[in-house]
Amino acid sequence: MIRSGRLKYVQTMPDLAAQMGMPFGTFRNKKLHTVEGHPAPISSPSSRALLWDAEQTKAFQAGKPVPALPDTDDDEDLLDRHEAAAELGITPGSWNSVKNDPWLRRHVVMAPAGKGGTEHWPRRAVRAYKDSRPGRGAGGGRRVGSGDMIPRDQILPRITELLDDNPAITLTEVADILGVAKFPTAQAGLAQIRGRRVADLLEAEPGLTPDEAAIRLGYPKVTHRGAATIAEAELHIRRTRPYLQKAADALAEAGLADPVQVEVRRIGGDHLAAAVPLAAGQTWPALVWDERYGWRTATSRRHPIGKDSGTAPEGEGIHYLGKGTRPEPAELIKKLTSVIRQGR
Repeated sequence: MIRSGRLKYVQTMPDLAAQMGMPFGTFRNKKLHTVEGHPAPISSPSSRALLWDAEQTKAFQAGKPVPALPDTDDDEDLLDRHEAAAELGITPGSWNSVKNDPWLRRHVVMAPAGKGGTEHWPRRAVRAYKDSRPGRGAGGGRRVGSGDMIPRDQILPRITELLDDNPAITLTEVADILGVAKFPTAQAGLAQIRGRRVADLLEAEPGLTPDEAAIRLGYPKVTHRGAATIAEAELHIRRTRPYLQKAADALAEAGLADPVQVEVRRIGGDHLAAAVPLAAGQTWPALVWDERYGWRTATSRRHPIGKDSGTAPEGEGIHYLGKGTRPEPAELIKKLTSVIRQGR
């Protein structure tokens, strides 16, 4: 976590490489952040984007004693998604839904600040959200059958909470407690959250089958097939993301893009796509990857992926890069650089 008042010291791995005066790829490949005595990351060990405290890393590189960080929890500590989930007693996968609550959205902090930062939340905001959840505290929760309506962006977080309390909760119970439609709102929400939870467990224990994971989680047998289908789709995204992040990191290292955390989207119902915004001054605003067609240039920065027509996009400004759908980052960069040089 980022201790209170230390946001200004947050460093990413590219920052560490720059601090040592070497290319990011060299630093990463040599794993210089893992040498004996190097300060540990301040982010969760399982975070995709590791962070460090600059006062500690600078002291280490100067051969000086590494200063200790505060070890007492503070309301202004900044928690990443893993730490925030632990504060609520839920899985990081469930936090992906919970974080969309308007209260939490108002308090999100990017670390480091600016483009490419990682989302964090003040401990006080997470605790305040925890205290306000349905069924918590004196008078908490909604009266069953009250018909209270809730904003659409709060539906999945609220369903997540109810599922945490009762893995076998029914569609009728969700609809009555939250005042939402049984079909499709409660049905789709429960299926989505159960599917993500099954995916979390399958990822943690690859030897399990989807049915075994659902049983372990306490889900009714009638929900197993739907949860397995959604879990499979979720795992497909998670398995694809590392390749795309590797490509995005390579583009950033080459100066063609700014460092970003890639977001993978499902388009056309069954296909994955992602966009990587290119750095200012590049010929195109972004690159798009589609698992059917591979990498291409995009003509729009705001909506680079565009609508799915079922065929490979063509037209002025669109150029396909590399061979196959998953070219090595070096090949992708070589092809993009070649097209740029040709002035196309």
